[in-house]
Amino acid sequence: MSNRHLARTIALQTLYQWDFNGQQSDQLSQMIARNFREFAPDFDDGGFAETLVSGVIKNQTAIDRQIVDHAPEWPLEQITTVDRNVLRIGIFELQFDPEIPAKVAINEAIELAKTFGGESSGKFVNGVLGTIYKEMEAAGAEKIVNAKTKPAPVDPAVTPTAPEAPTSIT
Repeated sequence: MSNRHLARTIALQTLYQWDFNGQQSDQLSQMIARNFREFAPDFDDGGFAETLVSGVIKNQTAIDRQIVDHAPEWPLEQITTVDRNVLRIGIFELQFDPEIPAKVAINEAIELAKTFGGESSGKFVNGVLGTIYKEMEAAGAEKIVNAKTKPAPVDPAVTPTAPEAPTSIT
């Protein structure tokens, strides 16, 4: 399991607890620390899980609006706690975290849903996040545009140069 995937798993566990216990934000630091001690005691994610959790909570109103808008058949309260928080992480990374490529955000959320959700969780998360991604793409969202137009870095040490003109010996 990659380091970021493990950090996302810890963030999901923390958000699940937070959501299940009435969304009391004053205990988040203790929840994150407890989840690290319990599930990954020697793991240092450089603060990534905490960034995810705090980012989701800071942007919760906008994130939940996206869920409601893109899963209209499912009232927010009727979406399982796992699926709801997987979507929150996915939407946060997709729309609010400039460091995470959009497709990575979607793929990671689908994997979390498949691992921790129900039988159809992966498809549900894929459908919601895929729709959001397509709307972002159609609107020319900066994150999508930058991902498509960002040139690959050039290493001058391996860049081919034009061959030298042959010298004639006469």
